[in-house]
Amino acid sequence: MRSHAALAELARAQYGVVSFRQLRELGFSKGAIGRAHQAERLHQLHHGVYAVGHIALSDHGRCMAAILACGRRAVLSHESAAWLWGFFPTCPVKPEVSVPNAGRPRAGVRAHRVVPFSLGEVGSQEGIPVTSPARTLLDLAATNRGRRLQQAIEKAKRLDRLDLAEIDALIRHKRSAPGTRRLREAAEIYRDPAISRSRPELLFLDLVKRAGLPRPALNTFVAGHEIDAYWEVERFAVEVDGWDAHRTREAFEADPLRQENLKLAGIDSIRVTARRVEREPAAVAERLRRLLASRREELRH
Repeated sequence: MRSHAALAELARAQYGVVSFRQLRELGFSKGAIGRAHQAERLHQLHHGVYAVGHIALSDHGRCMAAILACGRRAVLSHESAAWLWGFFPTCPVKPEVSVPNAGRPRAGVRAHRVVPFSLGEVGSQEGIPVTSPARTLLDLAATNRGRRLQQAIEKAKRLDRLDLAEIDALIRHKRSAPGTRRLREAAEIYRDPAISRSRPELLFLDLVKRAGLPRPALNTFVAGHEIDAYWEVERFAVEVDGWDAHRTREAFEADPLRQENLKLAGIDSIRVTARRVEREPAAVAERLRRLLASRREELRH
């Protein structure tokens, strides 16, 4: 009876799944395990891994089963780890697991063979062994390009799980690992003093930097209005509009007045949508370059 109570407790802690090894450690004989399987009290999910009582597993249960199937040193990683940390909204159908230097293929599991993890690269989240947020982002950088990686980093920032010092230490330790350069570049915009700004504003600042344009003053007051980006020499201002920029009537009516006040103060201004900043950074940068050059020429006469 004690063994059955311990099994129920372990199954609850592991989202309804247990391994053959754990069953033996709880005192169940091979024969007892076989009889429980035949009686459908244990349902085999992988070789040596069982669901207890039923197979209606949650995503957490599927991930824990994949880890148990891959051995004691296996941890959840890549997109599955990103889901567990909250960086991605959905869990992959085939859980992703990293196994140091060992492991054999398991049906229904995407296993990555890796060198042994260093201290700090793995931890636990909601009772599941998982790569750390920094290591998770590095793995994503090695396997994901463009917006998907950037979206994961942005979500990590919102959840207060973007530790730049930890990322820097990991990159130094893994200099030649795939994804290090991509992760460094993707996280670069979060090092700026404007770190409290919105994602579109950070991306706008990044495109200015990458285009080699003069750096504007940020979040500064001009002619009585707070401006997202302002080039004082050119007397040129840019407002970066997010999705909610005009969701109130007050904002809708204030915008033309704001632009008129800037014009009366001798300041030219434009508005750039967040959608364009994110999807067409090169085109936005080129138009901005031309506008600044035109403005400088205009002020010389």
